[in-house]
Amino acid sequence: AAVWQKPYLNVFKHFRVEEWRRSAKEGDVTTFMDKTLKGTVYRIRGSIPASNYIQLPKTSSQSLGLVGRYLYLLFRPMPNKYFVVHLDVSTEDNQVVRISFSNLFKEFKSTATWLQFPFICGAAKGPVYESTAKTSKQDLVGAAPANVRWTCLMLDLQYILSMYLNRRYSHLKSVKLCSNLLVKNLCTSDLLFDPGVTFSEARQSNLACHGVSPMPREMAFPVPKGEKWHDRYDYIRFPSDGSKMPYDSIQKSCSSPAAGGHVLEDTVHELPQLVTLTKAVRDRLSLVQQITSPKAVSTPWREGA
Repeated sequence: AAVWQKPYLNVFKHFRVEEWRRSAKEGDVTTFMDKTLKGTVYRIRGSIPASNYIQLPKTSSQSLGLVGRYLYLLFRPMPNKYFVVHLDVSTEDNQVVRISFSNLFKEFKSTATWLQFPFICGAAKGPVYESTAKTSKQDLVGAAPANVRWTCLMLDLQYILSMYLNRRYSHLKSVKLCSNLLVKNLCTSDLLFDPGVTFSEARQSNLACHGVSPMPREMAFPVPKGEKWHDRYDYIRFPSDGSKMPYDSIQKSCSSPAAGGHVLEDTVHELPQLVTLTKAVRDRLSLVQQITSPKAVSTPWREGA
């Protein structure tokens, strides 16, 4: 029944977001030509996230019905601002669970129907990037840094529901992208895309055998000749490795930016031109290990609190 969603679904294109017939916008939502991506992106601004957003589908009584295990969001938090993203997913027993992530959240919270993850915005290489390895997690949570980069965020919806709530994932019901964000697109798929791998590299390394594919061209960020994808953008997988306990915050923690952000150990060595992890990245990985939650679900909290 979901053949039309294979091998991936370009959500903005399929639902013709620009027409606003099957989607909704509220507040300060505009489009502009982004110089980095060399294309049109959506800008969602406003001091109150709940009043400035893009929503898919148009009404809460409808459902996207997207069954892909992975959700890819191509976005950039606005510098020195806060943002919120809400994903409503349906379980096989027809329970709707909201998965939210934001740099407003200070800690992970959960109920049977709502998971809230703090999002830690990474900075481009430089003084801010180097200093993040020396600060605590609480210090990192907050407004996006001035040099925050365009990011490809991959969420494993199936794994998140299974690990945190012991439920089986059915489909993505709705998406609500709230200020303050720049958004290029989002897609769903059962394939594991690595945006930093080119089609020629994928063929040479035979990455398909390891379940890794290059990002579809219509979803890819542009890379100037002579540069590498990870020198310009961030790639975040969450949870970063299905064989380990999940983290209690969403952040760039998988690997060195130059190493392609891979967490599949058996594929990393096959990628060309790997670079040794810098001390800052090693320290950041150490920090991530320190904040790893020892249990799947933390102390319940009151909804609406």
